[in-house]
Amino acid sequence: MTEKQLVGKITHYFSNIGVAIVELSAPVKKGDKISVEHESQSFEQIVESMQIEHKEVAEAKKGDAIGLKINERVTEGAKVYKINE
Repeated sequence: MTEKQLVGKITHYFSNIGVAIVELSAPVKKGDKISVEHESQSFEQIVESMQIEHKEVAEAKKGDAIGLKINERVTEGAKVYKINE
């Protein structure tokens, strides 16, 4: 059974580089499968690249603001869920 856990919210999106700033409410790490959801928009992807203060990191903790490489255009306020399968 697939279970989703809210891990953060998108506070900014840089369309020119495809990076979203995510304020984390739970830990996330490379390799995690996430779902980005906002109103009628929803897509899933694997966390492949994330940065804190322009430095690549393998994992981030609750309270961190991360730069996350995103596969699709997103809107501010979108929620990010970790998918546990």
